[in-house]
Amino acid sequence: MVDKKMEEAMAQFCGVTGASVKDAQRFLAKYKRVDVAVDAYYSDPQAFASTVRTKEPAASTSKITELFEQYKDPDGDEIGPDGTIKLCSDLGVDPEDVVLLAVAYELKAPRLGSWAKTGWVEGWKRLGCDKLPAMQAALMKLRDRLGSEPQYFNKVYAYTFEFSRAEGARSLAADMAKAFWQLLIPHGVQGGAVSHVRRRDDDDDVDMSDEEGWKDEYTQWWFEFLDEKNVKGISKDTWQMFLEFVRTIDSKFEKYDLEAAWPSTIDDFVEYAKERLARS
Repeated sequence: MVDKKMEEAMAQFCGVTGASVKDAQRFLAKYKRVDVAVDAYYSDPQAFASTVRTKEPAASTSKITELFEQYKDPDGDEIGPDGTIKLCSDLGVDPEDVVLLAVAYELKAPRLGSWAKTGWVEGWKRLGCDKLPAMQAALMKLRDRLGSEPQYFNKVYAYTFEFSRAEGARSLAADMAKAFWQLLIPHGVQGGAVSHVRRRDDDDDVDMSDEEGWKDEYTQWWFEFLDEKNVKGISKDTWQMFLEFVRTIDSKFEKYDLEAAWPSTIDDFVEYAKERLARS
């Protein structure tokens, strides 16, 4: 017989993951705590894939479409900024929450604060969501994945640059880039998606958890450096390489390879950071 505490834990586990009661019992019996069990569940590809397959047929295209019409601009064919704000309010999520970048990736948002019908319907259907409560649960899962899964973080990170650029622009405005970095980098570092690694000569990444890497304060240093250099735009190359830099640099900036193909902006930042460390 399941006691009340276990029932509550199972309900919480199922609400967050969308898993079956059987999976909830299995993971909670093994890991005891809900948060640890949820992390283990997301790390088990077979269990997570099983949930996705189970949930997909239950998602109704017509219900997802009805929700789209509810938030769509009255005179347009997309959900715009006003509809996005209303959607965030109904979902109970801050419009500046990092999880919305994962949602933008999943729904293939064409631009910041806008959602096209095709991406909306296909994205929510793939996630198995046709009602607001299911979408709320999906946001919890996506936030966890974004923080803890390096490959998923990479995909969302790359998509963020693409969908947030001004139409026709090749670079991302520096202020916009800093806002996204402020959301993404601390989330990934804290959750492990941007764990510290170093490169072997054969370019294979290896875990370097015993060596201290990027610190939150360095993100602010990077912003101050960009301001001092009056950088107005961030190229795609700099955007992508900065993530690799954050993952691989040591906390004292001593193991930086000047011979590697880093953007000059990052080369200059390393010298800037070393000077700040020397003064501290």
